[in-house]
Amino acid sequence: MRENFRREGDDPRGSSPSHRQRLRSLLDGRSVAGQGFVPQLALAVLLVVAAVLALVFQAQGATMREARQRSIVGAETFAHAPGPLAAMKSAHPTALLQPPAESARKHSGLDHLVVFRPDGVRRPHPDPRLISKRVVGGSIGPALHGKRSTTTLNSSLGPAVNTVPPVVDTGHHVVGPVSAGIRPAKADERIAGQLPLLLGSAAGPLLLGSAAAALLLAVAGAALVNRRLRRQTRGLDPATMYRMYDHHHAVLHAVREGVLIVSSDGRLLLANDEARRLLELPADAEENRRPIADLGLEPRLSALLTSGREATDEVYLSGDRLLAVNVRPTAPYGGPAGSAVTLRDTTELRALTGRAAVAQERLRLIHDAGLRIGTTLDVGRTAAELADVAVPRFADVVTVELLEPVLRGDEPESGTTADLRRMAVRGVPPESAIYQVGDVIRFVPGTPMAASLESRRPVLVDDLRRSDTWRRQDLEGTQRVLDARIRSLIAVPLQARGVVLGLANFWRSDHADDFEEEDLSFAEELTARAAISIDNARRYTREHTTAVTLQRSLLPQTLPEQSALEVAHRYLPAQAGVGGDWFDVIPLPGARVALVVGDVVGHGLHAAATMGRLRTAVHNFSALDLPPDELLSHLDELVSHIDTDEARAASREAGGRGEGVEETVWPGTGSDTDRGRPDAGRTGITGATCLYAIYEPVAGRVTLARAGHPGPAVVHPDGAVTFPEVPVSPPLGLGGSVPVETAELTLPQGSRLVLYTDGLVEDRDRDIGTGLDQLRTVLATGADRTPEQTCAAVLDAMLSEHPSDDIALLVARTRLLGPSRVAEWEVSSDPAAVAPVRAACLRTLESWGLEALEFTTELILSELITNAIRYGAQPIRVRLLHDRALICEVSDGTSASPHLRRAATTDEGGRGLFLVAQFAQRWGTRYTPGGKVIWTEQSLDEGRPERGPDAADDVLDQWDDVPAL
Repeated sequence: MRENFRREGDDPRGSSPSHRQRLRSLLDGRSVAGQGFVPQLALAVLLVVAAVLALVFQAQGATMREARQRSIVGAETFAHAPGPLAAMKSAHPTALLQPPAESARKHSGLDHLVVFRPDGVRRPHPDPRLISKRVVGGSIGPALHGKRSTTTLNSSLGPAVNTVPPVVDTGHHVVGPVSAGIRPAKADERIAGQLPLLLGSAAGPLLLGSAAAALLLAVAGAALVNRRLRRQTRGLDPATMYRMYDHHHAVLHAVREGVLIVSSDGRLLLANDEARRLLELPADAEENRRPIADLGLEPRLSALLTSGREATDEVYLSGDRLLAVNVRPTAPYGGPAGSAVTLRDTTELRALTGRAAVAQERLRLIHDAGLRIGTTLDVGRTAAELADVAVPRFADVVTVELLEPVLRGDEPESGTTADLRRMAVRGVPPESAIYQVGDVIRFVPGTPMAASLESRRPVLVDDLRRSDTWRRQDLEGTQRVLDARIRSLIAVPLQARGVVLGLANFWRSDHADDFEEEDLSFAEELTARAAISIDNARRYTREHTTAVTLQRSLLPQTLPEQSALEVAHRYLPAQAGVGGDWFDVIPLPGARVALVVGDVVGHGLHAAATMGRLRTAVHNFSALDLPPDELLSHLDELVSHIDTDEARAASREAGGRGEGVEETVWPGTGSDTDRGRPDAGRTGITGATCLYAIYEPVAGRVTLARAGHPGPAVVHPDGAVTFPEVPVSPPLGLGGSVPVETAELTLPQGSRLVLYTDGLVEDRDRDIGTGLDQLRTVLATGADRTPEQTCAAVLDAMLSEHPSDDIALLVARTRLLGPSRVAEWEVSSDPAAVAPVRAACLRTLESWGLEALEFTTELILSELITNAIRYGAQPIRVRLLHDRALICEVSDGTSASPHLRRAATTDEGGRGLFLVAQFAQRWGTRYTPGGKVIWTEQSLDEGRPERGPDAADDVLDQWDDVPAL
């Protein structure tokens, strides 16, 4: 709008503009005056041109009429004269007609006067060369028929009017035609002197009509101009338009943002003072509407201004200024096609923006450090994560060293002379570092590293080339560092809870800016976050070591000697810590062996301690020689009592603190969900599982029972793998009134019985079905493997990289006690049957080469068989087993069990069982579904008693046994 009112250089209230300026403003079609003057001037010029054209057309018409009239008069006059008719009928028409024809042509001003014969042959002609030549064309045709014709034709000399009348004799016969032609230009010469008179006489009416037409056009033009001006000024009066112009002019030049208006063809239409300053525009850039490309702007900025695309706060360089540019099209807002551009100088914000970007990047780095450091509870891994985060976003090279006690989980003692072990090197190949990962380092006092450890503050060395103290550590190694173009160092102690754990060293090469004082605080904050994670890992290592030590002490240290099974085992704690998985091998009387595998839910000290309690309970129940189902029933009842007692204790503690009472966890886990509970740390053991199996080598029979535990796998001697169906009972503590059921398997010699916990076949990435299929595949591929080889193959194939649960694995290969090492007799209830059985037993001992045991064995069998006959019931059997010990078994059909007691001096009996206990290494009673078995064991290397048979006979005379019912 500014251009519609006034040019930028005009003074709204100053002196009037010069004559030249007024003229330019008047002729400028962009101004309001120009928009009114130019249409009116155009109308006047149009009227003048129309009048001139009308006169020209009128003169041309008069000329053409004059030429036509002269052509007709000349032709008719010559054709009707008496001379030409006589000459045309004479013997020499050409000679007689040529002179008068030329004389008539010249006097009448014609261009040609030609006489033709009827056949079209020319007789006289201005050009002698064309005489006697036949005319080409049909212009004389009408004359031969007695008619005159007048035509306009184009001759070699230009347009011409030609009249051809016939020459007729007295008999009305056509003697020949006459052709007279004249050019209109030649006629103009004749009437030139009469032109003013002609124009005056013709222009009078024309000018009157033109004046009327001009008046109408002027009125119509004024109306159109007025309508256009009202539309452009929106009907505003001059005073309002003047105020608007002043306001817009003031705002345009007062704002501290550059404003440009660019046309659609890339020319500058408007620029305010700020835009001129920012872009350093030439003085005539706006007035001459110069192209943007010719203003000397930066190419990228120039391309944006002429592209016509929208832009929002895009930053471009203009000279030494950094400009934020916004571009919007003007057409959608009613303006002409083009763009409105605003420019804002952000040069002063560049430094602040750079610092803000650095601060933002460091905030992101701190955030990433919180996510990436401390993902595991391993001190070495955490140190490596610190180095990974810092390279290359903060330093080019990072090395991390930890004090030796930290690696063991102990509380470190700070000091410059303490040994540190390098845990991580990032940014350079580890082999090129002065100290490689795993090396033990002791920093020389006075070096930046030692100073940092001593002061517990970060130490900055901005230029290593000028640092002599740094080079004290290793002259040759530090020179290699300088040769690698490392130039700057920050050494920061890793400390948490007031304890120094190690040292982190940040190095920068000459490819990056050297470290500055402001980098110290960031390096300290970054290492502080890592130090907390390292300290957590250290304390976890200590707790983990304690738990592992406890668990290892509670697990079997060595397996007992026995002949029934060849056993191998493995135990692997979970990555999260030790748990409650356990296994056991328990020798039982009668060369039998019990195999136990159990699992206590949860991890940590509580799970390990609970495992120890359950293992002890299983040992105690096994000492009673209980069958598997009864043993698990007693164990389930024990777990329920323990959980109840712990729940009551937790309730009393919670009540004493005024807290709400919480129930014991079902099933107990000891997981993170227990934190903050009143009974946290006292989580019950409900949900523990157990599998108990007894192998009897005489018959090769296995009796199994399980409480919530995975069933066993059996690898037969031919390599076939089966998972026998063993009735499953609820986990321990959940059984209640549900009876425990057993299963019996008969295994050939060389079979492998595989017992395991669920951590082997099930984890977060594998369900139990898939795990069992994998276990079957592994076991089936090695039919001749030993138990040790089987354990190794199973773990190699099925162990995940980071196990989430404990794994206990027990592999037992069966052996049979051959018939040559077993002797058995049926005994009748007659006391006389004792002697024959006793004699048979002695003969068996001789065949086994156990003559040294004949005396004690005879004594023991005599007592046991006699008691069975006297106090027991049929069937009565005697069995000798030659194993690692000599085993004597006497069974009968009653469940009454004798027990050892001291007889009074007045008692007549009660001393026989005491005598058995004195001569046997071990003895005991076990119950069977049909009665009981009294058994004894004697060591095979045991000799005859020192007192001999006589002394034994004396004892037999003094002692007797009675049943204790």
